[in-house]
Amino acid sequence: MKGPLPQLKHLVLTDGGLETDLLYHHGIDLPHFASVVLLGTVEGRAALEEYYRPYLELARRLGTGFILESPTWRASPDWAVPLGLRQPELDQLNVAAIELLHRLRTEFATATLEIVVSGCVGPRGDGYDPGQIMSVTEATDYHLHQARVLASAGADMLSALTMTNVNEASGIASAAREVGLPVAVSFTVETDGHLPTGDSLMDAVAAVDEATDRYPAYFLINCAHPDHFSEVLSKPAAWTQRIRGVRANASRCSHKELDVMTELDDGDPVELGQLYRKILELQPQITILGGCCGTDLRHVTAVAEACRGLPTFS
Repeated sequence: MKGPLPQLKHLVLTDGGLETDLLYHHGIDLPHFASVVLLGTVEGRAALEEYYRPYLELARRLGTGFILESPTWRASPDWAVPLGLRQPELDQLNVAAIELLHRLRTEFATATLEIVVSGCVGPRGDGYDPGQIMSVTEATDYHLHQARVLASAGADMLSALTMTNVNEASGIASAAREVGLPVAVSFTVETDGHLPTGDSLMDAVAAVDEATDRYPAYFLINCAHPDHFSEVLSKPAAWTQRIRGVRANASRCSHKELDVMTELDDGDPVELGQLYRKILELQPQITILGGCCGTDLRHVTAVAEACRGLPTFS
């Protein structure tokens, strides 16, 4: 892909909660919540294509762009052994993920449907708990391996999703710079709108920008219900202009509550769409709409439909 990222020019959609959708709605087992293992079988690749296609059809129907996020959130080096893989095997699955998205782009892209292939990079550990926090240098060194694999496979950009702390987010941004790809950083926030480390979203954005010479193309919020962070975005400010995307959870539950649930709380898609609309009315710079845990095509459709007519959609 050449030229500026389309999501910096106009509205684009992305998918919902890939792993929760596959687990709860399709009955597909994902060891360690790692959807990347599906790339290892014909049936798994078919399931992923079946998952992405309706989202692309939605974007085509509504006249938006689309970000195809690779199923590589849990596919960095530390996950090879838990998944029963050797590192070269995990690397090949990362490559296969990008290749699958390129095939989908070839199938769906048109002059009016711009599609971005994004290499998804998740946290080294848990997406809810920062655990032992690395230094920025350690995080850069760790994530550089996957960043290089995704870049060599042809990703247009990298997305650091469910970042729980500033140092790891900064490290992935630095790794992206090392491989020459734009990067988006998406923070997980708790019910109080702060990162799991206690940092405010404002301070976290500022800290990553300072540590990386403002390298990220933009920031997002994900893995939290709008009720948990809407107050943070209740007033336009200089720093909120760096927030360009929302990928919210369907559930109002806290991360601690979600961790012990045995049934999916998929919330109310229509209500979720209205909550997104309220956020965009206050923060019209937001151009990336998708979902996270508990969301699926119903939620992203409701969000997109609710936001139609806003200036962002034009």
